[in-house]
Amino acid sequence: MNILFVHNNFPAQFRHIIQALLREKAVALAAIGSSNARPVAGVRLLKYPSPQTAVVNAHPFARRFDQECRTAEEVLYNLTSLMASGFVPDVILAHPGWGETLPLRTFFPAARLILYCEYFYGSGGVQLGFDPEFPDDGLDGKVNLRVNNVTTLLALAECDRGVSPTRWQRSTYPIPWQHKIDVIHEGVDIDLVKPNRRAVFTLPSGQSLTKKDEVITYSARNLEPVRGYHMFMRALPQIMEKRPHAHALIIGGDGTSYGLRPPAGTTWKSIYLKEVAERIDMNRVHFVGRLPYPQYLSALQISSAHVYLTYPFVLSWSLLEAMGAGCAIVASDTPPVREVIDGENGLLVPFFELQTIADQLIELLANPRRFGAMRERARQSVVEKYDAERICVPQMMTLLRGGPPFVTGVGSAGAEAVAPGQADNNTASKAGKRIVRPRSRRIAI
Repeated sequence: MNILFVHNNFPAQFRHIIQALLREKAVALAAIGSSNARPVAGVRLLKYPSPQTAVVNAHPFARRFDQECRTAEEVLYNLTSLMASGFVPDVILAHPGWGETLPLRTFFPAARLILYCEYFYGSGGVQLGFDPEFPDDGLDGKVNLRVNNVTTLLALAECDRGVSPTRWQRSTYPIPWQHKIDVIHEGVDIDLVKPNRRAVFTLPSGQSLTKKDEVITYSARNLEPVRGYHMFMRALPQIMEKRPHAHALIIGGDGTSYGLRPPAGTTWKSIYLKEVAERIDMNRVHFVGRLPYPQYLSALQISSAHVYLTYPFVLSWSLLEAMGAGCAIVASDTPPVREVIDGENGLLVPFFELQTIADQLIELLANPRRFGAMRERARQSVVEKYDAERICVPQMMTLLRGGPPFVTGVGSAGAEAVAPGQADNNTASKAGKRIVRPRSRRIAI
């Protein structure tokens, strides 16, 4: 069987399934990605240059689509080269978000096309309508946001199957297409991501932190509002005051992965740090940037309390990795976090309630033994539902081989279709004091 992966940031979400396929006999793998794609031994990787042509003459609504068409043209050249070499895929697994899928069906009409359905843009959620601190751009902004879905809709019309990592992410897609989409998470390597009481994290200053220290961890690809960085920083002064020996270990880059960009010449990191800098002890606040994976795991393994805050958006790998490492977690009561955190394996708090966020973190730090069972349940939840090798990868293998829809640990394509927002509005409150629901603010999806 020949399998082609198409993703601008290859291997991205395909890393675990690729390793499993490399152990299979009579399977040949190829991939197409941008200049940012990383090679994987055993996979033929063709890279395309990111189009640099300005599109200022295009209508504002069409500028993204114009860029995606230029990307598709570059992918087309890679497909020509692939076909000329004699590689004809039986299955194509592709992300539709950047235009790379536009030429795939034309080139390989007989291949089974499976989409990685990560997120479908709407007028509520990550971009518009959730955070009152960032008002929307009016009707033009809403229309422009919906146009972002053009290539995804074309790909959905042509694909054979799709896969989303969470039920809520699937629910963002139009109901007529949800029947095509299975819910299978890419999973976590639980044999690597696990508790380690002997872990040590060495700061750039040379100071070492261990499980004996009070350490608050926060992790995101980039420090930005979409991942609640502003809420965490605003809660930090009170936490640091109440816990005078606690250290805050903040992991993430200075760029923008999602949502609005900061004003020119600034970063979200600097904006919100400046807002609270005079009220925190900077000797105990450590911005360590993006870390090599072993150091990142060490940070999770020494964590006394881990914070995960997010708009309603794509679920971060870091949440499941923190659970797998046995962290005591305070997470935002937003979708799709609720699919993972249930009040027994972590604490849910309202995204906008700074006092509640601070109170829960202070309680975790002050009473670590009280939450030992919660740490164990966090780990067990990942073992039972998100083990890449034993659960998620076998489900993906079934999908690649054309198997029927099936019920997974987190959802299935056979479940009833869900309208965007329904997964939030219909969520019943979980029992117990460990979940604090928003009292007056409703989450708009």
